[in-house]
Amino acid sequence: MRARRWSVVLRVLSLVAALGTWQLLTSYDVDLWLRFEQFPTVTDVARAFGDRVGGEAYWQDLTDSLTRIVTGFALAAVLGVTVGTAVARSRVASDLLDPVLEVIRPVPAIALVPVAILLFPSNEQGIVFITCTAAFFPVMVSTRHAVRALTPMWEEAVLTMGGGRWRILGSVVLPGALPGIFGGLSVGIGVAWICVISAEMISGEYGVGYRTWQDYTVVDYPGVFVGMATIGLLGRLTSTAVELLGRRLTRWLPRTEGNRPPSPARHRARAVPPVAVPVPLPKERVHP
Repeated sequence: MRARRWSVVLRVLSLVAALGTWQLLTSYDVDLWLRFEQFPTVTDVARAFGDRVGGEAYWQDLTDSLTRIVTGFALAAVLGVTVGTAVARSRVASDLLDPVLEVIRPVPAIALVPVAILLFPSNEQGIVFITCTAAFFPVMVSTRHAVRALTPMWEEAVLTMGGGRWRILGSVVLPGALPGIFGGLSVGIGVAWICVISAEMISGEYGVGYRTWQDYTVVDYPGVFVGMATIGLLGRLTSTAVELLGRRLTRWLPRTEGNRPPSPARHRARAVPPVAVPVPLPKERVHP
């Protein structure tokens, strides 16, 4: 408990130190190698943030961005897990899909904006497509590696007990690959936020990214930093939600509190007491 409190204190102190340094550099217009004279101060950003929160447009942008990210990420999660499992389990699926996927995977998702504009009738569908594509590949690759890394012994055990292919998939493959799948989901949600904000800046009509770019074009730098702070908070909340869901679904995995090794005292407390083993008595000699 004391270690957890100390960890919280350190996190708060690091944030306060960062904000304090920012306030000092911008208040005194420090201009060494980096130029801070045009940067807004922390108080300017806080004042602009308060003004934005009180308006309806801010919450409309927030709702639009969250709707796009949730829709695109949900589609990417379903498609990524399905395709990754199929490619890892089936040689035919691997031969059919791997060449196409490995050619498309190096292409940045934001470079697909012209493709989305040509394919979809509305910007909304195009932004969801870009978000889904960005999150799909981390999920698919992590799922593929996690499924291929499973030990065959578990599958053989299910086959021995009379289980079929679907039983193996539901009882062995997906539960065993869950840690790797959620690793891909954690990476995917971060990449999805980068691409949805970029797509909103390029072709969006509403959203946090669109509003941030508009503030930049009218030289409203406090508004730009409000948008950046909003993006950071939204990204933190969604990644935390994915992490908490992963912990809940993989609570059967052995883990220690705070991902730290157990203390010696706790280890001694959980140690099994020694059991007295009876010593065999020597055989009696039989005299002739």
